[in-house]
Amino acid sequence: MTTLVVCVDRDNDIGRKAGVTPPITGWEAVRSLVIDVGLAEPEATGVNSLLESLRVTRELRDEGEEAVVAVLSGSSENAITADRAIAAQVDTLIERYEPTQSIVVIDSVDDERVVPIIESRLQVDAVDRVIVRQTRDIESTYYLLKQFLADEELRTTVLVPLGIGLLLIPILLFWFSPAVALGGVAALLGLGVLYKGLGVDEQIGSISEWSRELLYSGRVAVVTYVAALGLTVVGLFVGALGVSETGGTDPGLFAVAAFVHHSIPWLALAAVTAGTGRLLDELLVAETVQTPYLNLPFGLLSVGIVVRGFTGYVFESQLVVGSAVLTPAQRLVCYIIAGVVVSLIGVRVTTLLEQWTMRGAVDQQN
Repeated sequence: MTTLVVCVDRDNDIGRKAGVTPPITGWEAVRSLVIDVGLAEPEATGVNSLLESLRVTRELRDEGEEAVVAVLSGSSENAITADRAIAAQVDTLIERYEPTQSIVVIDSVDDERVVPIIESRLQVDAVDRVIVRQTRDIESTYYLLKQFLADEELRTTVLVPLGIGLLLIPILLFWFSPAVALGGVAALLGLGVLYKGLGVDEQIGSISEWSRELLYSGRVAVVTYVAALGLTVVGLFVGALGVSETGGTDPGLFAVAAFVHHSIPWLALAAVTAGTGRLLDELLVAETVQTPYLNLPFGLLSVGIVVRGFTGYVFESQLVVGSAVLTPAQRLVCYIIAGVVVSLIGVRVTTLLEQWTMRGAVDQQN
């Protein structure tokens, strides 16, 4: 029974420093390799793993077992090439020495990934990981940083905002005080964290995909959504003009009421336009419409009418508008009644369309 003691060097660090071709087998060859690697780089952890391989081999021989020590080296090109090279070397050693079990000596987490490759070809009795006591924390930190930098998503999420913030600090310090500069950088980093944490990037991606599907499908909603966007912009502009006409001396709540009062007709029209486009698409595609889609335009219009009535009551009760037939309270009641009437019309139209659809389905079955 022969035990194969293998020292794994996945990234070919030992072979590159000593200038040898793997696998290296035999007690004298490995001991000579220790001197070559130690002279090339005394602080290298590979020296310790080679010495550990020799120590394990000596203990096995002292116990009367037949043991062969070997060094397996991979490749520095990429992980797949390195693992294939080690697999080929294991096959060579098995064919040459015919071992029945093995002990694997490693010095890093990266080398530990080779253990399943060896285990698939030869029984592995033990895995001996060598870590220099003085550098355990340093090696762990280095490995974590290496894994972090290898993840593209983490790099773009953390390093990019951090780099932009560091670049902005000297620029902001040149123009502003340290408090303003640090506050601006902190706000920027906070926005970056919220942008990723709330999944804004995913939502933006879904919006672009949804827009692309609408354009390629040739739906009516494409035109109505664009028209609704334009009406929304006009409504916001009209609302801003309405606030500016108050002279800018009114309380905050009154300014909000003025903005809503002037913009709500345009915003309601934009909502009705978008809802109507969705309704037409359902009619064209499915030839039948669900109740929520039928009620949507009427519901949006009735809400707009009621909101216009309330804002008009607040807005016009504090302005001189000349002689009026109705008082603000009377006009508010009229707006509410109009909203209810529009909502009832929507319910009636929905009921009639549903009955007409059901009657058409029954006629087709007959």
